[in-house]
Amino acid sequence: MIEQTDTTKSPTDEEITESPEAPETDVARSVGSSTSSDEEPETFPREYVEKLRDESAKHRTRAQRADDLAARLHTALVAATGRLADASDLPYDAEHLDNDDALTAAIVELLERKPHLASRRPSGDVGQGASASADVVDLAELLRGRAK
Repeated sequence: MIEQTDTTKSPTDEEITESPEAPETDVARSVGSSTSSDEEPETFPREYVEKLRDESAKHRTRAQRADDLAARLHTALVAATGRLADASDLPYDAEHLDNDDALTAAIVELLERKPHLASRRPSGDVGQGASASADVVDLAELLRGRAK
């Protein structure tokens, strides 16, 4: 407590008396304060706490794995549409996994904003590669010199 009679002067060291320390609460004891560790046993055994920490780590790992798989599924669904050159251009949204209409709408909206992201895969006959010909090549006739 601070005893001060005159408000204009500051208290001296003799005027300041130390207040008794606050009693330790149950919360502080359960956390395991350093002062009570010698007198009281731990609230939970160390093995139990380590088991809980390992279990929590496994749950975090599984959750991260599920998030990674959901992102891969999203990318695969976008790639399956064939509308984007790079399926990772569409940001991940969990709604796209369950709702095909939302996925299609998101792709259409992205292509309206950024048409350069569209797939440029040629389709149809572009005049390259193997083509079906009506002419039959007879190698025996070529060897005899009777080529058509």
